[in-house]
Amino acid sequence: MGFGSAREYTMDAETGRSLARLVRTERIAHLATLRSGSPLVSMTLYMPAPDLSTFCVHVSRLAWHTQDMQHDARVALSIAETDDRRADPFTLMRVSIRGEAANIASDDAEFAALKTAWLARFPEQAINFELADFSFWRITARDARFVAGFGRIHNLSAAQLAYIGKG
Repeated sequence: MGFGSAREYTMDAETGRSLARLVRTERIAHLATLRSGSPLVSMTLYMPAPDLSTFCVHVSRLAWHTQDMQHDARVALSIAETDDRRADPFTLMRVSIRGEAANIASDDAEFAALKTAWLARFPEQAINFELADFSFWRITARDARFVAGFGRIHNLSAAQLAYIGKG
């Protein structure tokens, strides 16, 4: 299915709602970074913006993925439906989101609101705010590839992803 601008967006409404539900419901993503020119994938927690245009991670500067983002902002997040042990796991929904990562300083105007929202989503992570090596990173979506099930594949621009998030 081809896509143009958000106005020309043709994914059916139910599939769009499925994508939004997947991204808002799941809490674990795999974060892909570039380490010395080679891919590295790490499990991380994430929080989507309400319109799905950005995704925040709260990570330690000691982690390789954080060090990688400091050197190369190009990243990807992979979010998948939790494996329910069905016969064919390829029917599970999943989305890969490519984007650019930027650090959010603790004195940034949005930091307090992010922290409140993060702790509402991950209350057990409060200890990490007491550690000096943790910081927020915002991943701004560039594009996404959503697999709604076997053979049901949708390529989305950042604008189309945000359009779904507003729906």
